[in-house]
Amino acid sequence: MHVSRDPGMERSLRERAPPLLTDLYQFTMAYAYWRAGRHQEPAVFELFFRDDPFGGAFSLFAGLHDCLLFLRSFRFTDEDVEFLRSVLPPVTDPAFFQFLRGLDCSGVTLRSIPEGTVVFARVPLMEVAGPLAVVQLLETSLLCLVNYASLVCSNAARFRLAAGPKRKLLEMGLRRAQGPDGGLTASRYTHVGGFDLTSNVQAGFLFGIPVAGTMAHSYVTSFTSLAEVRPQTLVALNGADPVDIISLTKDWLSRVCEFLGGEPGKICEGELAAFLSYAIAYPQNFLPVIDSYSVGCSGLLNFCAVALVLCELDYRPVGVRLDSGDLCRQSLDVRRVFRLCGEHFSVSAFDSLIIVGTNNITESCVLLLLLLFQENEIDVVGVGTHLVTCTRQPSLGCVYKLVEVRGIPRMKISEDPEKSTVPGRKAVYRLVDAEGRPFLDLVCLAVESPPEAGVSLSCYPLMCDSSLVSVTPAQVTCLRQEVFTKGQVRTGCDCAQITVAVS
Repeated sequence: MHVSRDPGMERSLRERAPPLLTDLYQFTMAYAYWRAGRHQEPAVFELFFRDDPFGGAFSLFAGLHDCLLFLRSFRFTDEDVEFLRSVLPPVTDPAFFQFLRGLDCSGVTLRSIPEGTVVFARVPLMEVAGPLAVVQLLETSLLCLVNYASLVCSNAARFRLAAGPKRKLLEMGLRRAQGPDGGLTASRYTHVGGFDLTSNVQAGFLFGIPVAGTMAHSYVTSFTSLAEVRPQTLVALNGADPVDIISLTKDWLSRVCEFLGGEPGKICEGELAAFLSYAIAYPQNFLPVIDSYSVGCSGLLNFCAVALVLCELDYRPVGVRLDSGDLCRQSLDVRRVFRLCGEHFSVSAFDSLIIVGTNNITESCVLLLLLLFQENEIDVVGVGTHLVTCTRQPSLGCVYKLVEVRGIPRMKISEDPEKSTVPGRKAVYRLVDAEGRPFLDLVCLAVESPPEAGVSLSCYPLMCDSSLVSVTPAQVTCLRQEVFTKGQVRTGCDCAQITVAVS
């Protein structure tokens, strides 16, 4: 995995996730370990989730990049230590605060599944090994960095599966996100999960995600007449002299209405003025929202008139956005008009116009199912609220559990059997069949011999009462890699998985 050396990104991470972004009991436990002289004992924790999210059968693992930045920069400032001195019980030994001041992750080793990997419940995603007090202090922060990132990434993947592989997906949930950091995290990890674009400019700046967006309804409704259009001329793409675009637009609108049977009295002049003003500002990026008033009676006709003006001046309009009503039906109507106008007016650019659909879209609602099974002409789907807030499931529920201290396996039994843990350090392998399809993730103790390609093995399905099953993998992939050790991110960790195949 390539971890950014951009000081701005690392500074941003330190500001969003400093060492104090944790629960108080991490410090009280660390003090008790320190007081008992146990703080340097070697310990191992595992991070995993208990159930696959959204009632599905998989998740995508995300957040590793931020975890590595967090570990690399983990240290307490004098100001941090002074604050801890004020909130921990007064009987806390002052020497403990000196211990904290010198603490870092130089003794921590992190083994992890690569970012963006398909993962499953109960499989250890990360193994964190190091001095007991330090790896205890890391718990809450690592969970915070992985939980939401993996959840929203998985949500994005489900939207991608629902929309199919061809349509572009636009994330546009910043205004509905749980705060600025939630918005940035959502934009970043929905991109990992399969979204093509984001409306979030800061996410584009920080993470290089392609950004997109043109206009809102407020822009359209702010205009009332063509008199508000300034300037009222536009120079052709390959021309020199300004063209009276108002007169040209009126002429094209008249021709469009006559051809399509539009009623001039139902056309909103303010909407036309908004479209025209925007087209003058961005003649190569003209993609307006056309449902501010009426798609069929006004918006679509106004768009066609302005788009035809742009084509006459050698520019290429981009398309339209639909944001209300029956998007599938409207998209068919819009595409039909595009084809008719393209043929009638001999304008080939109308063949490549795109249709963007945005309207409170959820992954589980009929809309995306209709995009697959109902005829439509939508090219780009914009999703906001239900993507970034993960409406169907607000938390992935990752946990961080101790599995070994001083080389001795440790286990939590619990009154609830589902909360019991499997003791000991583990290894995780992905088994692949002869057609190259993964069919099973195998979790075994680290001391056990690894599975071999072409050799039959028996295993128990995790969290099931089923009897032994026998499988023969054609390939065996070791899922977890050592990605952080001795205070540094391992070089050459590019998420390429180590694979052993049958020759």
